[in-house]
Amino acid sequence: MTRYQIIIEYDGGGFVGWQRQDNGPSIQAALEEAVYGFCGETVLVEGAGRTDAGVHALAQSAHFDLAKDTTADTVMAAVNFHLKPAPVVVVAARAVPNDFHARFSAIRRAYLYRIVNRRAAPALDAGRAWFVPQPLDAAVMHQAAQVLVGQHDFTSFRASECQAKSPVKTLDRLTVEAFDRGPSGTLIEIRAEAPSFLHHQIRNFAGSLKLVGEGKWTADDLQAALEARDRRAAGPTAAAAGLYLTEVGYPDEAFSQVPEGR
Repeated sequence: MTRYQIIIEYDGGGFVGWQRQDNGPSIQAALEEAVYGFCGETVLVEGAGRTDAGVHALAQSAHFDLAKDTTADTVMAAVNFHLKPAPVVVVAARAVPNDFHARFSAIRRAYLYRIVNRRAAPALDAGRAWFVPQPLDAAVMHQAAQVLVGQHDFTSFRASECQAKSPVKTLDRLTVEAFDRGPSGTLIEIRAEAPSFLHHQIRNFAGSLKLVGEGKWTADDLQAALEARDRRAAGPTAAAAGLYLTEVGYPDEAFSQVPEGR
């Protein structure tokens, strides 16, 4: 039995989320069915992040075990063949130690949140960004965002259905940057990095930072929302379409005993 790690890119718009559910197609199920189509094995594909419905990934990490004697290159090519035409693709695959776990071995996660800021609704970015027609001041948003960096009780930015044992998390990075796209308007990117996140934490950050960008809130208001430890004190939950899982980081020792010839 060999354990493989795969890195996956997907458009989450047509899925109920990463996790297999009874109410619609999931990325996890699409991958498991593709593996079955490749080698006839029923596997459990474990992901590093359980992204919600409509949330995308540029580099989701997952693992599964195969009894079939094969190679990582074959795994990638064969799974991709059986994923068609779903908007899911394996961009890398490798054999990893049997104690590697995509979720529990991870020590860092990075996300991107995209906002299309212009008067006209997007055509090409529809379903892949949050459309905000009101002008936003990204510099003010970035400055205010720094009050959230560090270790805090993030109850105010936590979904009511969040299953994390504690609302205390350490946020390593939260940046806001605007990109002028000329006649196409402004693209605002919010980037966040932490060992792990609460359910809806980044989308709730984005909803609150929008209030700052509009001039309705100040950095002091954001600080007050954080200290309130009450979800009702923070801003709205931003659209799922703007969120992307961009990286999952692991310690070097997670790959120290890689099987040979795979």
